[in-house]
Amino acid sequence: MRTRKLPNDDQTCGWTAALPPLAPARRLTSQQRADCVVIGAGFTGLATARQLALHRPEWRIAILEAQRVGFGASGRNSGFIVDVGHYQPKLGVEGNRRLVRLGRAGRDYLRAQVREHAIDCAWTERGRLHGAVGDVGMRELDRFYAGLGTMGEAYQALDAAAVTAMTGTAYYRAAAHTPGTVMVQPAALVRGLAAALPANVDLLEDSPVHAIHSGSKFTLDAGEGTIVADRLFLATNGFTPSLGFLRRCVFPAYTFASLTRVLTDSERAALGGEPEWGLVPEERMGSTVRRTRDQRILIRNTVHYTAGLEIGDTYRREVREIHRRTFRARFPMLAQVDFEYTWGGVMGLSVNGAHFFGKLDDNLFAAAAYNGVGVAMGTISGKLLADLAVGADSELLDDMQSLPRPAWIPPPPFLGIGVRATLARLTAKAREEL
Repeated sequence: MRTRKLPNDDQTCGWTAALPPLAPARRLTSQQRADCVVIGAGFTGLATARQLALHRPEWRIAILEAQRVGFGASGRNSGFIVDVGHYQPKLGVEGNRRLVRLGRAGRDYLRAQVREHAIDCAWTERGRLHGAVGDVGMRELDRFYAGLGTMGEAYQALDAAAVTAMTGTAYYRAAAHTPGTVMVQPAALVRGLAAALPANVDLLEDSPVHAIHSGSKFTLDAGEGTIVADRLFLATNGFTPSLGFLRRCVFPAYTFASLTRVLTDSERAALGGEPEWGLVPEERMGSTVRRTRDQRILIRNTVHYTAGLEIGDTYRREVREIHRRTFRARFPMLAQVDFEYTWGGVMGLSVNGAHFFGKLDDNLFAAAAYNGVGVAMGTISGKLLADLAVGADSELLDDMQSLPRPAWIPPPPFLGIGVRATLARLTAKAREEL
């Protein structure tokens, strides 16, 4: 039996607050039977369930979600659907091209769902900027250019004046524009995907898994009931170790975002630049910045490790002050604008940047550890996990299975000591980029 520690997410996610109230949840309150259970209704879990339903329309597929759809990590990120990431030399050219094929497949799958089901999620195909502020960022930007060149990927190099013309801020020395990334309102996208699930998928929300009993079948104590299934899929990313799985290769970490109020017409005029854009830091511990379609500014930075999966209000207030400094440094013309929302969300990380995909045991499958790029990669991982379970081969599945797996990590307290020391070192290195 494995008992799960439940997430302790704050109630202040700006993406969720912008959406209309949900109808009452369907909860697990009785003893039920299913052909398979998917734990987690984020991007991975929803894609897994949808693909299983298409492969096996006669099956009953149940999704157990501890919270409401869109409230967890999949609805708390910066809203970038990334096709091309950073070049990883250890993978070689073909390994990096596999990652690009997978990222693009996840993006294209989501695009098809958005179009088919008319999901209103501020879908924006404007690409993204990779910005550099100081010498560290400029060195990383040069490495990024070299990696894109090695893979034969298109990009546009922008000098400081071009970045200012696009964003309105003169804070950046240079940036690369990559055209394939899509920006969305992530909570709206997750909610829309859940609303369009096939008829043989049952979504049970506010039904956290308390314990998993394995044997010839899986028995899950969840919510106020129990469900028995022949197959189990773990789509819980950074929360997977708290279920008792992948503890030696995946660990959780919090990252944080703040969202301003809507800018006034005069503030938009003072800012200038394009009406919608997104920028990520080339130094990975720097700040992500977005100007959203509804004319807010988003700031995301700061990574925090805690084995207890809890963040208190005091720490969240400290992060808010960090975000204020980040915002005012970039947008002095908007110094009077304050944040309306500040929130945290859990990522799944590995020490070598690899993510886990595959079979853990008979009829037990998992995908986790997307290392901050989980919208596209989490989506395609879920789809391919369903293919793997039913024996549906493809070139994309071959690509996924050929990637390296996460490296081993030490047990507590050594994990916490190492992660905190690494985060402190990386944060100090990236201080100009914050």
